[in-house]
Formats: sequence, C-alpha cells, structure tokens
Amino acid sequence: MALLSVSIITLNEERNIARCLRSLQDIADEIVVVDSGSTDQTKQICESFGVSFIVQPFLGFIEQKNFAMAATTHPFVLSIDADEELSPELKQSIIIEKNNGFPFPGYIMSRRSWFCDKWIGHGTWYPDRKLRLVKKESSTFVGFNGHDKLELIKGLEARLLKGDLMHYTYYSLDEFILKTNQYSTMSAKALFEAGKKASILNLLWNPFFTFFKSYFLKAGFLDGFNGYIIARHSASQTFLKYAKLIQLQRMQH
Repeated sequence: MALLSVSIITLNEERNIARCLRSLQDIADEIVVVDSGSTDQTKQICESFGVSFIVQPFLGFIEQKNFAMAATTHPFVLSIDADEELSPELKQSIIIEKNNGFPFPGYIMSRRSWFCDKWIGHGTWYPDRKLRLVKKESSTFVGFNGHDKLELIKGLEARLLKGDLMHYTYYSLDEFILKTNQYSTMSAKALFEAGKKASILNLLWNPFFTFFKSYFLKAGFLDGFNGYIIARHSASQTFLKYAKLIQLQRMQH
C-alpha cells in the first residue's frame, strides 16, 4: 500500500474546509494546508483535524498550488480545493488504487458542481474532468492564473477514476456574478502578460460560441433554468475577458 499526501490552498474557507477535510479521513496519510492569510476560523478548523498548517502570502494560483505540493512528504499527492469533497464512490476508487500502490502516475476525476440550489449534470460543467492525484515528481501546475491545471510529464498516462469530485461552487446568483467579473479581470491580465492579442472579432464570436457550446452542444439546457444561467454568464465572462484585454492593449499605446 502506498502513502498519500493531500495538498490544499485556503483563504477564508471556514464555510467549506471542514466538509473537505472530513471527506479525506481514512484516506490521507498527510494533509498540508497552505493558507494565504485567512482572517476567519479557517486555521482553527484545520488544526482541529490535525493537518500541517502553513502560512504563505499568496503567490498566484499556480505558484501557491505548486508550493503546497512541494511541502508534502509522500510520493503521491491529491491536490484538492477547499470547496471540494470526495464522493463515497470516488473515495473508494482512490482506496483501491492506494492499496495497489498507485500503479499509474496520475488519476483523473470527474468534477460535479453545485450551483445555487442543485447539482449540475450537463453543459461545460460536467463531466469537468481534472487531473488531481499524481506522482509528485512527474507533475506540476501549469497554465495561467485563474485557469491553472495539473499536468503530467509528456508521455505519461493517467487513469480515470469512478466517482465524482463534488464542487460547491456558488451558493447564490450574486456570488456567481461577482466571480464572473473577478475571473474575467484575472484572465485578461494573464493573457496580456503572456503577449496574447484580442480583436473586435473575439468580442463578437467567442461569447456566442461559448453560449452555443455550453447550452446546445453540451446539452446545458437539460439543467433547466440553471443551465441557461450558467451558459449565459459563461458567455458574459468570455466577453468581459476579451473586452478587458483590448482595453489593456489600448492602454499600452
């Protein structure tokens, strides 16, 4: 049987962190929480579960998650967010792989998200497959902040696990709208710093295709009212991202 570390980054997660940590009991041999300055009860809750709690000023999502993984001591690491928890089926799947010594260098999970009052089962939100359990020396977080992802060294194979990673995303529409604005700003800045360009064509085409893909191609309409709201605001976030990127380009000149 292999040993398993878990890494989590937090900032004011008292609403979520206990649920997350409870789902890890009986599966994690070590839990490392890297906190970027919580002012609520996050630290006290984490310490009640006996985790290793490290305070680290926020470095950016990619850098903070890589820092948290590097702080673990076992070869295999599960990187999970504070607003996520393992479903019983997913937990059992991980236990089976753990008992077999984790024969694969990486494991992919389907993430199911909670939106306002229900679980979402279609659209671009499900199955939202994520590589989350990896052999530490064979992986790293890449991408750009706001859209980070865990990636294996090229050529290595990952296995899809049965069960869902339950993601408690938004409890209200107001919260969703606020995050839409925040993430569009973060994405635009990251694209600008990476030298990416946008044009009026991006404002016209990309939001339309984002909605069409989420609502029609990925059957978001099967999630009813919530499916429409998700598709609509995903399109809005895409529009804002490119509008803000164009604004940054113009400010440069």
